Amino acid sequence: MAAQNTLTRIRESEIALIVIAALVGLAVGVGVTLIAKAVAWLHFLLFDVPVDGHLSTEVESLTLTSFIAPAAGGLLIGLTAAAIRYFRPREIVDAIEANALYGGRMSLRDSLNLGLLTVIAVGFGGSAGLEAAYTQMGSGFASKVGQYILLRRQDLRLLVGCGSAAAISAAFNSPLTGAFYAFELVIGSYTLPALAPVASAALCGSLAMNAISPSKPIFIMPAAVLMQNYDYAIFVMLGLGAALISIATMRAVTVVERGLRQQSVPRWLRPAIGGFAVGLIALLFPEVLGSGHGAITRHLGGGFEFPVLAALLLAKILASALTVGSGMRGGLFSSSLFLGAIFGGAVAKALAMIAPQLPIDPVAYSAVGMAAVAGGIVGAPITMILLVLETTGNFSLTIGVMAAVIASTVTVRQTFGYSFATWRFHVRGLRIKSAHDIGWIAELTVGKLMRRDFHLAPASETIAQLREHFPLGGPKYAFVADEGGKYIGAIETIDAHSSTYDATADETTAEALIQTEPNVLTAQENIHAAILLFTNTASEVLPVVETKKDGRVVGYVSEAYTLRRYSQELEKQRFGEADGGVFSPDSGA
Repeated sequence: MAAQNTLTRIRESEIALIVIAALVGLAVGVGVTLIAKAVAWLHFLLFDVPVDGHLSTEVESLTLTSFIAPAAGGLLIGLTAAAIRYFRPREIVDAIEANALYGGRMSLRDSLNLGLLTVIAVGFGGSAGLEAAYTQMGSGFASKVGQYILLRRQDLRLLVGCGSAAAISAAFNSPLTGAFYAFELVIGSYTLPALAPVASAALCGSLAMNAISPSKPIFIMPAAVLMQNYDYAIFVMLGLGAALISIATMRAVTVVERGLRQQSVPRWLRPAIGGFAVGLIALLFPEVLGSGHGAITRHLGGGFEFPVLAALLLAKILASALTVGSGMRGGLFSSSLFLGAIFGGAVAKALAMIAPQLPIDPVAYSAVGMAAVAGGIVGAPITMILLVLETTGNFSLTIGVMAAVIASTVTVRQTFGYSFATWRFHVRGLRIKSAHDIGWIAELTVGKLMRRDFHLAPASETIAQLREHFPLGGPKYAFVADEGGKYIGAIETIDAHSSTYDATADETTAEALIQTEPNVLTAQENIHAAILLFTNTASEVLPVVETKKDGRVVGYVSEAYTLRRYSQELEKQRFGEADGGVFSPDSGA
C-alpha cells in the first residue's frame, strides 16, 4: 500500500517527472557512450581505425578483410535477426510509432535487439548512422521506466520523448538539438509542461557523455564562415535541390527493399547482399563506410574537388540505400548530414567555376546543405537549424540555414508528404504522419461505448405480441434475431402499432417490419469504424455482436452518444497538446 501511494504521488508531481527525466537522461547518455565505444572497437578490430578516429576518413584503401567486412556483418545481421524473429515474431515499435499508436508503450527487449543489430551494421562498415540505435534504446528504456511507475498516457509519451532527447543530445553533444528532436519527431508538439523534463533529459544526456568521454565537437569547422547578401537567395535554391536529394534517397531505400523482395531473396540473406554491394562501392569511395562524420570534417577542410563531390554524392545515396533497404539496420540521420555537406560543397564549387568573381565560402554552403538535406529526410527543421547553430555558433550562417531548411522541408512535405520515418510507416501500411497521438482512437473501442440494455425480438414473434411487449411510449428500437439467435435486422417498435397491421396482427411477424440491412459492429472495433458505419447506413443505433459470424447481439451503440464521446476525447487530446503550449496565448509569447 505504501509503495502504491508513493507511485501515485510521483505520477501527480511535475517535479518528480522532471527528476525522473533527468535520471533517464543520465542513464541514456551512458548508454550512448558505451554504444559509440563498442562501434569504435569494432572499427579498430576490422579496419584498423584508431579508437578516437572515424572510419570514413581513416580508411584510405581497403584490404581484403575490410572489403568483406560489410558482407560478413550483413550475414551476421541476417542470421541474428532471423533468430530474434523466431522467438519474437513481431515488428519492432520505434518511438514515433509508440507515441502515435500505443501511448508511449515500447518493449525494452525489442529496443535492445534493434540496438544490437545497428551496432553490428555500423561496426562492420554499413553506410548508416547509429542514431537509430541511440534513440530506440533511449526511448525504450524511458518507456520501461514509465510503465514500471504506471505513468499516465500523456506522461509516458513525454518520457519516451525525454529518452530520445537524451540520446541525440549525447550523440551530438548538443542539448538544444536533442530537445527539439524530441519535440518535433517523438512528442509531436512544443508545450511548456514538456519543456522542463525534455530539457533536463537532454542536458543530463550530454553531461553523462562528457563525464565518460572528453567533449569534442562532432564536426570541426576550420574557420569562421563569410556570408554575402546574395548567399541567402542562393540558399533558398540550394534548399530546393536538397529536397530533391532527400526524396531520391528515401525512395532509393524502398527501391532496394522492394527489389530484393521481388527477387525472392531470403530475408536472412538480404543484409549480406547489401553489405557486399556496399563493400564494392567502398573500393572506389571508402568515405561511404560508416556514418560519415569524419568525411564531413575532412570535406569542410577542403578535401574534395567538384567531380569527386558529385560522384561521392551518388555513391553515398546508393550505399545508404543498400544498407538500410537490405535490412542491415541503421538510420539516415548521419547519412543525410553527409549527403547535405557534399551537396552544399558541390554547389559552392560549381558556383566558383561559373562565377569566379563571387566570393563563395564552401564551408558555409556545406553547412547549409547539411541542414537542408537532413531536414528533408529526418523531417525536423528546427532540430537541424539548432544543430548548425550549436556546432558553429554563427548566427548569420544560421539565418541562411533557416532559409534553406524551410525551402527543403516545405518542398518535401508538399511534393512527397513524408519524412523518412513516416515514409517507412507508409510502406508498411501504417497511416502515421507524425507522433501526434492517434492511438486513443484504436483504444476507444465499441465495447467501451456500448450499452447492454437492448431489447431483442424473435423473428417469428407476431405484431400482436410485439404490441404487448413494446407498448407505445416504450423502447424505440428492438433487434430481431432468427431461431438460432443471429441478428437479422432492427425495427422501430412504433411501426408495430400502425393501423396497417390491425387486420393481420396475429399473422404478420417481426421480420416483416425490418427495413434496413443487418449492419453490425463488434466490441473490438474502434470508434472511428463505428462513426463510419453510422455515416454509411444513416442508422441511429447499431447492434454490437459477439462475432460477425455468430451474430449474437451483446449490446448496442447510438450515433448521438458515439459522436459525443468522440468529440469529448478529441477535445481532450487537443487540449492536452495545446495546454501551456510555447506558442499558445497563455504562454506569454
